[in-house]
Amino acid sequence: MKVGTKFAAACVAGAVASLMSGAALAANLVIVTNQGAVPSLKEMAAAFSRTSGNTVTVLTDEVLEQRLNAGTVDLVSQNPGPMDELVKSGKVLANTVTPFQLAELGVAVKAGTRKPDIRTAEAYKAALLQAKSIGYSRGCSGTNIGAGIAQLGLTDTLKAKTIFTTNGTVTDYLKRGEFELGLQQTNIMEGVPGIDFVGPVPAPLNKACQSNVAVATNSKVQDAARAMIAFMISPQAAPLIKKTHAEPYPR
Repeated sequence: MKVGTKFAAACVAGAVASLMSGAALAANLVIVTNQGAVPSLKEMAAAFSRTSGNTVTVLTDEVLEQRLNAGTVDLVSQNPGPMDELVKSGKVLANTVTPFQLAELGVAVKAGTRKPDIRTAEAYKAALLQAKSIGYSRGCSGTNIGAGIAQLGLTDTLKAKTIFTTNGTVTDYLKRGEFELGLQQTNIMEGVPGIDFVGPVPAPLNKACQSNVAVATNSKVQDAARAMIAFMISPQAAPLIKKTHAEPYPR
């Protein structure tokens, strides 16, 4: 789906200026997101709240469907595929869909355990083969990790020792020792207590996950929601995204 590039430009030019001039009324905004964008969204929500006077709450997407139906969510953050489905179902406004973040894939282990060499594709392949168990999610990062494993010709080989996460992040499973190597987005694993981040998945196997944001169709504070999107793609938000080990979507 073609993202809202014109909308993004208009937001930066208008909505942020409106907020700074005090023209926008304070609102209580609710953002529902998947795991991959939680760290940066929390940073940006806090900064936007200080700047605009709005209150911004970030929730994970376990509550998305009921909140969309009840009209109690204002912004939705998802990867492109799920966002396309929300557009098709009329749950979000198509002309507000805006990419804001890219997060690369990484490898982590439980703190204090051996860190494998993953500096090259061949070393990464050897690390996957040598590990007693590996784990990753079924979301965007899991899809891209699985594609990389397939590219290495290891899908069938690794199947018996692969664990898919069902509740919580990969780091939660690593802390409990439920698998040896954890694979997920770098921004969810790097800097987590109890975890040693090994490094990024090597090129050309490292396909970043894109996060988009859009205004919920039933939001009662759509102007404030649009202003939040404007902030998320502004120069002021870029260092907040980088602070969480992700990258702003290039403009």
